[in-house]
Amino acid sequence: MIPSPPVLVPALCGGAPTAGAGSVPGPGAAQTPESAVAELRGAVLAAGAALAEATPHWTVLGVGSAERSYDADTVGTFRGFGVDVRVDLGGPGAEAPADPDLPLAVLVAGWLRAAVAPHVAARARVLAADTPARRCAEIGAKLRAELDAEHEPQGVLVVADGAATLSTSAPGYFDERSTRVQAVLDRAVATGDTQALLTLDPALCAELMISGRAAYQTLAGLFTADSAPPVATERYRGAPFGVGWYAGLWRPAAVNR
Repeated sequence: MIPSPPVLVPALCGGAPTAGAGSVPGPGAAQTPESAVAELRGAVLAAGAALAEATPHWTVLGVGSAERSYDADTVGTFRGFGVDVRVDLGGPGAEAPADPDLPLAVLVAGWLRAAVAPHVAARARVLAADTPARRCAEIGAKLRAELDAEHEPQGVLVVADGAATLSTSAPGYFDERSTRVQAVLDRAVATGDTQALLTLDPALCAELMISGRAAYQTLAGLFTADSAPPVATERYRGAPFGVGWYAGLWRPAAVNR
């Protein structure tokens, strides 16, 4: 699981990518915007590297304006965010013209793939933001069955953001309800609580600008058939710019090492 802020991409805000855990201010030090980005970026790169170590076969889950699938030949650009940074999903068509309207989740997935696993060829599934919770769970369960039928280990990269209403400087300004709902979301992804994710209210999440709600509920669907909850590893949890961001890993308990 990773979030999708464009500040992850060094070319869009300066700074060089590193595969470490990021720099963290010392005790009592105020976190600057630069250090906040460095910490988040380091955690995301570390999570991506862990996924790449486990498998070169990735399926990306994200959220957009409409449901759509993208194959490994997909090419996009961050031009809409200020810099013409091309990214792709690793297929042989990487020299094709870039799609300027690629969903942000797919763009960020393409950037992460190139940064930590250029050998990976990924596919992507983008869900509509208003996809009902039950439908998300069904999509997740179906995807899990498809992946389990493959002969080689498979990985899923969930690209999703939390509430964008956690401070007065957030994109959606401050909504006092967002702190409670974000805490539920954070706790669920940090502990592998699929039921808590599935009980998130789509209407309330939309009001709080939790843009990744459908992706998180699809993630829950991937694990609902398991007899034990997934083993969760947290890499990052925070909201330095008023948006809830989380990076971490879920592994089926039976294959935990």
